[in-house]
Formats: sequence, C-alpha cells, structure tokens
Amino acid sequence: MTGKHDNDFRTQALQRIKIAQGHLEKVRSMIEEDAYCPDVIHQSQAVQAALSKVDELVLHGHLHGCVIHDIHGTKNEKEKLVSEIVELFKKNK
Repeated sequence: MTGKHDNDFRTQALQRIKIAQGHLEKVRSMIEEDAYCPDVIHQSQAVQAALSKVDELVLHGHLHGCVIHDIHGTKNEKEKLVSEIVELFKKNK
C-alpha cells in the first residue's frame, strides 16, 4: 500500500491480519492438542474469512486510492464502477 491509500483501509486491513493471526495460532494449537477435526476446520475457515476480508479491504483501498483517479466519468459513475468491481471480487472468493 502506498501513501495514497486512506489510513482507514490500512487500519482495518491490519486489524483483520491480527484477527487472522489469532485464529491461525488457535488452529496450530488445536492440531497440536489433537482437537476434534470439525472444530479445527471451523477455526481454519475463520482464518480464511479474515484473510478474504483483508483482500477486500486492500482492493477497496487500491481502487479508491489509485484507480479512481485514473478512470473517467462523474464521481457517482466512478463509485458505481468501484462497487461493481468489489462485488465481483467478493463473488469469486
């Protein structure tokens, strides 16, 4: 991320990374402790969900911090395009 990105996106992404780290540490300890497999999977899915949210936040920050300045149209049209791209990204996860 460059200085162009809104600090709010950066703060949110870093918070999600911390959440993912916590979940991942829990997965590791659960495996070490031979925890019930479905519980391990559930915790692993939480890691993946947190990382997907990081991806969304970074993409959103990039689109608003860099791309939106390079696309043409009204501010409303630009915002609509950014929202469409973010929604498409979410669907492909």
